[in-house]
Amino acid sequence: MRQALLGSRPLTLALAETPGKGRRRPLGARLTAMIGPKAACASCSAPPLQSVEARGPPGPGGASWAMADCQPLQVHFAVPAGVEEAARRMANFAARHQKERRRVVLITSGGTKVPLESRTVRFLDNFSSGRRGATSAEHFLRAGYAVIFLHRHRSLFPFNHRYSSLNWLDILQLPPSRQDDDLPSASASRVEVAPKAVPALVPLLQDYQRVKEAGTLLPVEFSTLSEYLHLLRAAAQALAPLGNSAMFYLAAAVSDFYIPASEMPEHKIQSSSGPLQITMKMVPKMLSPLVREWAPQAFVISFKLETDPDIVIDRARQALATYRHQVVVANILDTLRTHVILVTQNSKKDLYLSEEEASCGKEIEEKIVSNLSTRHTNFMHQN
Repeated sequence: MRQALLGSRPLTLALAETPGKGRRRPLGARLTAMIGPKAACASCSAPPLQSVEARGPPGPGGASWAMADCQPLQVHFAVPAGVEEAARRMANFAARHQKERRRVVLITSGGTKVPLESRTVRFLDNFSSGRRGATSAEHFLRAGYAVIFLHRHRSLFPFNHRYSSLNWLDILQLPPSRQDDDLPSASASRVEVAPKAVPALVPLLQDYQRVKEAGTLLPVEFSTLSEYLHLLRAAAQALAPLGNSAMFYLAAAVSDFYIPASEMPEHKIQSSSGPLQITMKMVPKMLSPLVREWAPQAFVISFKLETDPDIVIDRARQALATYRHQVVVANILDTLRTHVILVTQNSKKDLYLSEEEASCGKEIEEKIVSNLSTRHTNFMHQN
């Protein structure tokens, strides 16, 4: 289910139900959500979740942001289980590649889930397959980067996403029995790949094994908005010591709305009560503290998806002016796989994928990563 923004008017959203025995997805219920008022957030220059007290001075170096420094994270987004362990793994990964003088990129991928109940059955989901993030991760790895892949649980994953729509049983086969070469062995202890699948599978497997042996890919999973926000902050703290050799490639589809834990019903919302109306708060934009405080020396790329080509450049420039990061990758929904625009404060660069290139297996992400890698090199030389 996609999240839709309709200005200050009521927002009609479809609900989904957590899958389980005897349940089907999606749920046929409807939800009308009223968007709460906007105001400036004193702690992170973003719309607040409720009233927020001004934050004190940053810690040493200004690069870290403890939980107590930001009321939205502290009060409304409790630290989920597993965040501390993931933070440790990301810090160790970043430190190892810093010693090896390798650039590290954090790629966020997939959509966030916003619970509507404490014991979650229904939730608001930002739909994203994670294709751009997964494909981009492959090209960053080929370009020599180490990659922290912060991705939605069960979203597309580097390398194996190319077979995500395939039934694996269709490309596997049992070897023939000795008695009859035309029949598979019922007791075979070995499985073979069908010859027709080998040409495409071998180079992909070689790339994956090289990455695995080099230890240059660290996957970290999230599902909920709260998990994403805390893991993003932890990743930024892990990459901050790398200075300008760190890159953030923020391709995840992050919810704009949420329900604070204090306002969330504990149990499943009952349809027998009739039509449902819920007021949802605005999620603070974490790009501001990321750029200004968490990792102020890093090279940061955000994404802007629009349906109207006449406004996409202006919206991208507005984001650059607000958050002061380096690049916005602007997309139009109808052409996002064949055309993107790399927008900076002073320039814009159109990247196209021709029909001929697409027919040969080339991907727009290869061009995006190549261009951004060059920009990152220039950024490092200038800073």
